[in-house]
Amino acid sequence: MPTLLRIGLPAAMMLTLVLSLAYWWLDNLAHELFGTALFVLLIWHLVVNRRWFINLRHGSYDVIRVATVGLHFALILNMILLLLTSVVISKSVFASLPLPDSIYLRDVHWFAAYWVMVIAGIHVGLHWSRVLLLTRISSPSRLRTLLLRGLAACVAAFGLWSWNILGVSGKLTFTYSLDFWDFTSSVAPFFGHWIGVVGLAAVVTYYMLQVWRSRRRHAVLQR
Repeated sequence: MPTLLRIGLPAAMMLTLVLSLAYWWLDNLAHELFGTALFVLLIWHLVVNRRWFINLRHGSYDVIRVATVGLHFALILNMILLLLTSVVISKSVFASLPLPDSIYLRDVHWFAAYWVMVIAGIHVGLHWSRVLLLTRISSPSRLRTLLLRGLAACVAAFGLWSWNILGVSGKLTFTYSLDFWDFTSSVAPFFGHWIGVVGLAAVVTYYMLQVWRSRRRHAVLQR
């Protein structure tokens, strides 16, 4: 598969996901259209990466592989929950379906969406080494490594700030209040902060994975 497609497809999915969160800026129809586009891209993504599911039966399972598989299935389950609730509470795309509306399901819909954002960030972190290989910026270079680590630190710091600004902890525990973003005062920061949250999850996951692999290699060499 071309490198552009391997990177562009997940990027397009992330873009539609972030845009879908801006409900109070885009209004309902645009929200549902972006959501529909997200699921179309998701189906395409699953078809393109179908061998991942086939390979689950092969090879050995260490801690990282078990955690990775568990995370992927958690992401899939959240996306299924997001899809089912979106169909039920739809006011535009699926409004013609004879399904009862539910305020509770709307809350579940948003709850699943917030978890999808965080898990998607972890997903990016797990596969970031592959992204570096595809973009050919992973070749050994002390200066490049320092620059990338500095950039990662900046992303993590901004992501931590964004996490607090958006009240993500409350949103993930289903205890959030109706603290919607005020789009009348600013728009771009909303998207920037959510991208920062995804970046924070990706950076933390990537470096935790690097530390675990480094310790594992050290343990093997000590035997």
